[in-house]
Amino acid sequence: MTDLTRFSGKVALITGGGTGIGAASARRISAEGGRVVVMGRRESPLRRVAEECGGHFVVGDTASLVDLDRAVSEAVALYGGLDVLVANAGIELFGSVETVSIEDWRRVFEVNLEGAMLACRAAVPAMRKRGGGAIVLVASVASLFGAPSYVPYLTTKAGLLGLNRSIAYDYGPEGIRCNALCPGWVKTEMAERALAGIAAQKGLEESAFSEAIVKVYPLKRMAMPDEIAAIVAFLCSADSSFMTGSVVTADGGGSVVDVGTLQFASNE
Repeated sequence: MTDLTRFSGKVALITGGGTGIGAASARRISAEGGRVVVMGRRESPLRRVAEECGGHFVVGDTASLVDLDRAVSEAVALYGGLDVLVANAGIELFGSVETVSIEDWRRVFEVNLEGAMLACRAAVPAMRKRGGGAIVLVASVASLFGAPSYVPYLTTKAGLLGLNRSIAYDYGPEGIRCNALCPGWVKTEMAERALAGIAAQKGLEESAFSEAIVKVYPLKRMAMPDEIAAIVAFLCSADSSFMTGSVVTADGGGSVVDVGTLQFASNE
């Protein structure tokens, strides 16, 4: 059951807030009484989410500290401070160490890892003025396991787990918590692009490939963005007040599957 007051008096900045997990998180925090600022590169979806939430949007690049500082400044000017950061912005490009272009490698690092670090760098001083805060780094189960020709994405998402531990250690004494969330497959625009790309590489139909992926999940399906947003809201709220430096997995049970035993499982 949604607590309509859990974020009363709280202000949240959400990067990558125009679609998918970011947009769903903005709606969830707003529904629970928070004020939200969503940031991203595309104005149209950001405007739509901000209007739905009665919040504010900032067009900017999470790889730019100037843009992030501006987003934090606008949150403080409009709503009086900043209590929550959801570092959700990310991109997904493919390749092995031999095939990925250096330009793609660097861009994924700029957005997924350096962008998250810069978002925290911009947010922490404002949180300090409020006496504490909560940060959620949206990583991925890709930070925990391997996948073919996925080297830039896997490497950056694994890096977020190190960033998570460092922030938790450095800023815990100031009441600033940081936790990482590792979703599995979620029905978002980015997931659809990734599935299409992988399916094309394998010469498979996208729908058949999607079905094959979730077939090994005990829950037999992908997550909806709202389901992941509920976990984001928990990690941002006082309900998780003794959690910091944690890594939370939400993957439909995929990480408990021993793929070596799948050949013995009956077809369903």
